[in-house]
Amino acid sequence: MLIKELLDNLNSAVLTDLFGSKVIEAVEEKLVEKNGKSYVSCLVRNKEVIAKPEELVRQLWLHRLVVDYKYPISRLTVEYPVTFGRDSSKRAGIVVFDADRPTVPYLIVEVKQGKLKDGKEQLRSYTHATGAPLALWCNGVQAIAWHRKNPNYFVEIPDVPSATQTIDDIVGQPWTVDNLIDIEKKREAEGKGARSLKQLIEDMEDEVLANAGVDVFEEVFKLIFTKLYDEMYCFRGRYKYLRFRNSNTAAQLKANIQGLFDNARKQWPGVFADDEKIKLGPEHLQVCVGSLEEWKLFNSNLDVVDEAFEYLVNKSSKGEKGQYFTPRWVIDMCVKMLNPHESETVIDTACGSAGFTVHAIFHVWKQILEDEGLPVSHLFTMEDKPQRCKDYVQDKVFAIDFDEKSVRVARCLNLIAGDGQTNVLHLNTLDWPKWDERIRQDEDWQETYGPGWTKLKKLRAVKNNNRAFQFDVLMANPPFAGDIKQSDMLSPYELGHKINGKLETKVGRDLLFIERNLDFLRPGGRMAVVLPQGRFNNASDKRVREFIGERCRILSVVGLHPSTFKPHTGTKTSVLFIQKWNEDTADPRYYCPKLDDYPIFFATQKLESKDTSGEKIIAKDTDGSLLRDTHGHWAIQHDLFNHEGLTQDGIAEAFAEFAAKERLSFF
Repeated sequence: MLIKELLDNLNSAVLTDLFGSKVIEAVEEKLVEKNGKSYVSCLVRNKEVIAKPEELVRQLWLHRLVVDYKYPISRLTVEYPVTFGRDSSKRAGIVVFDADRPTVPYLIVEVKQGKLKDGKEQLRSYTHATGAPLALWCNGVQAIAWHRKNPNYFVEIPDVPSATQTIDDIVGQPWTVDNLIDIEKKREAEGKGARSLKQLIEDMEDEVLANAGVDVFEEVFKLIFTKLYDEMYCFRGRYKYLRFRNSNTAAQLKANIQGLFDNARKQWPGVFADDEKIKLGPEHLQVCVGSLEEWKLFNSNLDVVDEAFEYLVNKSSKGEKGQYFTPRWVIDMCVKMLNPHESETVIDTACGSAGFTVHAIFHVWKQILEDEGLPVSHLFTMEDKPQRCKDYVQDKVFAIDFDEKSVRVARCLNLIAGDGQTNVLHLNTLDWPKWDERIRQDEDWQETYGPGWTKLKKLRAVKNNNRAFQFDVLMANPPFAGDIKQSDMLSPYELGHKINGKLETKVGRDLLFIERNLDFLRPGGRMAVVLPQGRFNNASDKRVREFIGERCRILSVVGLHPSTFKPHTGTKTSVLFIQKWNEDTADPRYYCPKLDDYPIFFATQKLESKDTSGEKIIAKDTDGSLLRDTHGHWAIQHDLFNHEGLTQDGIAEAFAEFAAKERLSFF
């Protein structure tokens, strides 16, 4: 009889990863069948009990504690009574007793189906009541261990100690990035049910940060910023071991993490003030560091930290202004279709967390690495890059946003890519006539953004005029919602006036962005911009469509699935791709002669990438299993492009064929 047959809701590979074949075989030897029912002989009680799923998982853990962790059976018990006041009805599934105090619980193990949060709360109450310093929860798929630091909180740890180890051996041992990779592999083996960094931050908010009296965005941002620095420079050899660890007293930890944060600020300036401090108290900081320490934030595409930043910024400010971060699969489609090159300048005028610029950087970096015969690994973003890669980021890539929190996140990610330099600027893209005044009057702004501003000025079409620039590529998802009503902001725009020349009373923010973005492009420059679908259909927007057609060749309109921006908004959107008219033949890459009639590439996304609640949908492999790419990342379901040869060709590939047939200059 096989355990897999009795646990038909569990994947056999997951069981093997969690318990090992030796433990599984040992329990299977104790399985018997009587009167049509399955029984298992309990390792501790020496009697046969009905082999219910939870009982089987408990027996697997009992055997694992003996076989793998070397605990003697004499230190183990099951159904241990836990007393709460006068109530002694509660029972802990498995208890391992202390080696020196054989009647005192040392480790409590609960094996139950259900939510991790509920299991953790039950274990928390059991350890408080018994004084046990260690707890472990398992549902047969996930196994998560905690160290009870004091009666108020748990710290998640990578494993429980064996019989020959102390708690400090597990919590305090030096780690490198390889340790994080091993933990990540274990987490990935748990399948889709494994928690994301975003969910971990939500748990921290509920359990710690809500009562810490701090700005959640600021303090979590500081911790992620610090951990990114620690990972990168440990991996590159500056430090032998990771220092973002919860392996000291609370006071020592606070001093260590503050010192690490100070080092990160100096390496990556312009994200936090020079005198900025971590405001979390020692005990709260200890919980947060303990929760984050086992997460590897770097991988080949920064999607782990990207999702966390999107959650933090959306929650604190972004959604209120009608702008939502663009899903990364939509960004990758835009990058593939506009095909930026190493010699070209790129800008995002409403950058959010810098998705368009970061993925444009990845696109060009891969071109450079291929040109130099270098591989692209699963730690692509962490590895030191050739100077050509750094030069590209520092000289060619720019971003602007009016939301200060978004700018700081964007600067963080671009600083990592640019080896300490970035051209992400805090400016109101639409209100360009006030830029010079803002810059002259704000010394702090000049100190933070001055180097990037100096580079941006060199790309102006007319000296000392901030209206027009000479960018080769622009990608943006400007805010959908809200109208501009201030006459001084509307006045410089053609679309801010009626056909008779009188000023409009209000104009949609996204419409002004269309005109403003075209001002940023050189003749022959190209753009991808996300817009509400109505701009392409509404009769009232005919003038806007004519405005675009007079100035540009419309290359493509790609309709996105209605769930693309859920859970934030259900607005139907499309991506507009254009190239500015250019009769000059001096540079063939930007030659785009004006035509009265020409074909346009239209496409619509059919495969949804999110469900109705906004959760991502993972693509399936040919055997029906969930699909991972060559770097181990989940592959999101869509038909926008072929994912590393693992899925069917999509819209981007079809556009490439169209571009070749039409002899578009940038293909």
